[in-house]
Amino acid sequence: MTKNNNQVAIILVTSLFFIWGFALNLNPILIPHLKKACQLTDLQSSYVDSASYLAYFLLAIPAGQFMRRFGYKGGILLGLLLVAGGAFLLYPASAVRSYAFILLALFILFSGSAFLETAANPYITVLGDNEGATQRINFAQSFNGLAAFFAPLVGGTFILSGKTLTPAQEHAMSPDQLNAYLNKEASAVQVPYIIIALVVLSVAFWFYKTHVPEIHDDDDDENKKGESLIQRIVHLLAKKQLRTGAFAEFFYVGAQAGVLSFFIRFSERVAGMEEKSAAYLLSLSLLGFMAGRFIGTALMRAINPVKLLASYCIVNIGLLILSVATHGSFSVYALMCVAFFMSIMFPTIFSLGIRGLRSETKLGSSLLIMGIVGGAVIPPIMGKVSDLTSIRYAYLVPVICFAYILYFAYMNLKVKKLDIVTAH
Repeated sequence: MTKNNNQVAIILVTSLFFIWGFALNLNPILIPHLKKACQLTDLQSSYVDSASYLAYFLLAIPAGQFMRRFGYKGGILLGLLLVAGGAFLLYPASAVRSYAFILLALFILFSGSAFLETAANPYITVLGDNEGATQRINFAQSFNGLAAFFAPLVGGTFILSGKTLTPAQEHAMSPDQLNAYLNKEASAVQVPYIIIALVVLSVAFWFYKTHVPEIHDDDDDENKKGESLIQRIVHLLAKKQLRTGAFAEFFYVGAQAGVLSFFIRFSERVAGMEEKSAAYLLSLSLLGFMAGRFIGTALMRAINPVKLLASYCIVNIGLLILSVATHGSFSVYALMCVAFFMSIMFPTIFSLGIRGLRSETKLGSSLLIMGIVGGAVIPPIMGKVSDLTSIRYAYLVPVICFAYILYFAYMNLKVKKLDIVTAH
């Protein structure tokens, strides 16, 4: 493989980190937007997250198995086609304003993202010398954080209209006027997602034309003693470290999805903010998330990562209670800070969960990744709480999530040294 081809391959694989990061972080824009366009409850609007994270949960192991048979390049190409296909389907789905159709399109899109995320982390490490592998993966991950910052910014500008009708205003409209308003709102997603689909297809084309090295898995010895995949999974889940780590990832991803997805709704209801302004604040919050990764990594050189994880949990519990208990813009600003203190949680929990797995690390990693199904479960719980009470009290649900992660950190306080795995 020539040096130029290698550089092109690194650029293409790095773009995958941006693609799935951008798609996933458009969800906090889609949730309030579709709530208006499809006249949904908070619970129903949260199904956007459910469709997205459920795809990750269901495809985590199948994606790995597919790539073992057809190669990582084949898996990436399939993933890109699924992402593009799901994005294209959002056009007709929004045109007929069918929420079920929209959720199906999102499920297909994020099924592709599951393939991309499964492949990209190991792939980037082999595109160059071994000494630079850690630098390359951290560089690529920074584009995931960059996408998280840009997605709400772009979505807030091109998808959100800034016009939200009160129930009284809706009732004052004629059926034709209301239908025209709803159709216009729904159609706002069409052009952005068509552009996303075309960009993804262009990446797929260049990936297909570019020669990249194949990864040859050397873990066939994991099938020791003739154990089936199910037997190996059962054997691994018997390990407390992995099992509690999977639960911690479940609660972390659930909290992350819930905190971010209802941010705009919270800002509107608690502080009276206009939705576009709230979207820009969400973008700044996610910029803090990205900065938190770098700052947290630096702090871990001087502070035990487990103690840092516990400290961040305590801070987030305090910030969330502050957001619930106070009023106005201060509540929103407190909520914005939560993202910074979430930044180190996924990779730190991940690294703790796979400790000591040795030859079963790869399968154990897949099981931990499946813990992100929390993103499909926690937001609907928050949505139901919001429908029954208010969006303010819904933010007590992530408090419970961070309390469990604090417990997980407490159980691991004896761990003195930890190699942080860069993931998600």
